[in-house]
Amino acid sequence: MKIFDAIAAMFTGWQASSRPEISNVSYSDAVMDAFGVSAAGTTVSATSAMRVSAVAACVAKISGAIVSMPIHEYSMDGGEIPAILPRSDLWYLLNEQPSPQFTAASMWEGASMSQLLRGDAFGLIKWRANGRPREILPLPWGCVSPIRTIAGGVRYYVNMPSHGISTWFEPSDILHFPGMGFDDTIMRSMSVIQFGARNAIGNALAMDEYSGKFFENGAHPSMILQSTGKMSPSQIADLQQAFARKYAGLRNAHAVPLVLTEGLTANQMNISAEDCQLLDARRFQVLDVARAFGVPGFMINESTGATSWGSGIESIGRAFVQYTLQTWLKKIEQELNRKLYPRNTGRFLEFHREALYEGDIGAQGAFYRLALGGPGAGDAFMTLNEVRRRQRLPPVDGGNELYRAPRDQPQPAPKGVE
Repeated sequence: MKIFDAIAAMFTGWQASSRPEISNVSYSDAVMDAFGVSAAGTTVSATSAMRVSAVAACVAKISGAIVSMPIHEYSMDGGEIPAILPRSDLWYLLNEQPSPQFTAASMWEGASMSQLLRGDAFGLIKWRANGRPREILPLPWGCVSPIRTIAGGVRYYVNMPSHGISTWFEPSDILHFPGMGFDDTIMRSMSVIQFGARNAIGNALAMDEYSGKFFENGAHPSMILQSTGKMSPSQIADLQQAFARKYAGLRNAHAVPLVLTEGLTANQMNISAEDCQLLDARRFQVLDVARAFGVPGFMINESTGATSWGSGIESIGRAFVQYTLQTWLKKIEQELNRKLYPRNTGRFLEFHREALYEGDIGAQGAFYRLALGGPGAGDAFMTLNEVRRRQRLPPVDGGNELYRAPRDQPQPAPKGVE
């Protein structure tokens, strides 16, 4: 038996020594990127990113602005100036109720959030027998799989059991709103998180967790207990645990006085959030996230820095539309026009961007005075009834005439021309 025991011991020792030890495992950047791991070691996903207040504010600003703009249908009618068309069934789908389960505001908000946080947004067009759209059903990002065919085309597989849908669709039936850097090979786009905000959001999540731990300990991260005599390791561990149970955490902060015996003295390490540069770092991360989304800091209540976007609601609105929203609006408009008007019918859809500028009453008044013309303003380019229609007011008699300045009066020079 002793011989067998010796052999078994030798075998066990050989097996243990031959077993590889795994330590300090490192993964490639591609693997870390696939799992959404930031440089701070935190996993950044569409869900976790929205826990960062700066991300939630930027997404709310962009998606909210898109929701605020109506979509109008225009027709060229053989002329050079597009004419706005009366409200139709298509207008109702895009502005009021695209599907019985959704409002238009919910659909556009969801589409914008999906573009920003996931990279792509999708919608299913259900057609009438006459070729006009009957319904537009928003599709969750994870339910749609675009696939390249052997012939070079594209098909979309939609798996949404909640609506009884699990089948393939042709591109003409799917609205595909891309995000950033559309990849024609995989038919997917990158989100703002993937494109430039992953590390910024990861750092913000890490700092949120750190600050939570900082204040969880009663904002006293370290306390030195000094003894006049020597203590064994078990005594040190027991003292640490007893002190933590008694005084650590916000619930125990300043609850009972600290009493030390047996020659123990306590010395607090004065480390504050300012000393750790935590507050400055958090301010920087807010601006870093806003920079990635293209939203000025002051629009998400970060007012530590100056802005060069101008002053007043009109200037802010125009700059925000021009530098941030324009790209997202164009992607939506082009997809709507190429899918809903597959042939060149002279009609097109467009967001009414002017809706974002209507908050500044003074600017509106100055614009309308210039539009109506008059002494010192020259010829009009809008009639009184056109102005009243914009303000939701009924027309008046004689309000369809354009003002023309008398020809014998000198006309004002165009702005910027001496």
